Amino acid sequence: MIPPLRTVYATSRSVSCSDFNNTTVYNLQGLPVKAAFVVFVYLCGMVNPAFFKATGVSKVYPGKLQSGVKSIDISIQQGKITAIIGESGSGKSTLLRLLFGLLTPDAGLVEFKGERVWGPDEKLIPGHDSMKMVTQHTDDLNLFAKVWDNVAILMPNTNLQAKQEQTEKLLRQLNMLHLAEKRVSELSGGEKQRVAIARALITKPEVLLLDEPFNQVDTTFRDGLQQDIRRVVKETGLTVIIVSHDPAEVLSMADELVVIKGGQLLEMGTPKVVYNYPENLYTALLLSHCNVLTADDAQKLHINPAGEQIVIYPEWIRPLGQDADGGEWTVEEILFKGAYEEVHAVNGDTRVHFVNFNLSAFKEGGRMALRVEKYLVY
Repeated sequence: MIPPLRTVYATSRSVSCSDFNNTTVYNLQGLPVKAAFVVFVYLCGMVNPAFFKATGVSKVYPGKLQSGVKSIDISIQQGKITAIIGESGSGKSTLLRLLFGLLTPDAGLVEFKGERVWGPDEKLIPGHDSMKMVTQHTDDLNLFAKVWDNVAILMPNTNLQAKQEQTEKLLRQLNMLHLAEKRVSELSGGEKQRVAIARALITKPEVLLLDEPFNQVDTTFRDGLQQDIRRVVKETGLTVIIVSHDPAEVLSMADELVVIKGGQLLEMGTPKVVYNYPENLYTALLLSHCNVLTADDAQKLHINPAGEQIVIYPEWIRPLGQDADGGEWTVEEILFKGAYEEVHAVNGDTRVHFVNFNLSAFKEGGRMALRVEKYLVY
């Protein structure tokens, strides 16, 4: 196989191809014109290899219950946010560490801009030099130093003015300039997470990898931090790969979702497509607190599906009013969620839940009819 190429030079008789190690001349003399053209186009197509990809990557941890990842093929888009989602133990963090170079794959290859990402077996200090990784832990912060010093210390002292300007710019981008003079020990968990992300970004990496970074951050702070990261991505072209199990987190933040189950890649796509048209029941359950019904149960909602299992998202069910004529469903429970209610209704042994934005429109024990606007069949 011809390696990824840096340059291609053509003459009427030959093509000179330079990769990162040597130059090879391919003699096209004697080939028909069309065949020579095909060879030239093929070689030119290799000048710009995929930005960041894994091909057939596997890393399996032995034991009674094997874990890890198996034969993963994935391509990361430059300047986008890619979210890797899956249940606990599905291999999300293992894949992230393989991409970063903290683990050496048992098989397969991880490439960044056409070059192999070396693991700890080949690289003395693991982790690709053009990437930074942030986890939910903030143990590497200097608790007794100020926020400014924690970030600025990673910049060289060769240009103090540039160091000052870049540190201030980054703290402003992450909405933490007001924390600059505070000691890290005085910060909340969410504020410490911001400092960890700032430390990762100050050296201007091409890729930022986030492993469950918002687990210990409260909801309000989390939303603001996600918005700040998206803004940094738009302004700088940074590529972000995030591992998460929170559907609200990835749906609002990511440009592309990668779904993993049992160490294997299940499906990929944009958040809107994967959410509205999941190829697998597993994905639907990950992304929504959905209703899963049998074919017999679905008939009580006037659905006659061809599959064995029917998935209905809560927002796809519409009530036809309290005590509606022909109401077959009884309101069993109403859960107040702030801006909306989650209504649980029962019909015999069948239970469904749906969202209701018309607060206090229903009462427990009341009867209603339900209409399903959309459903998925598996």
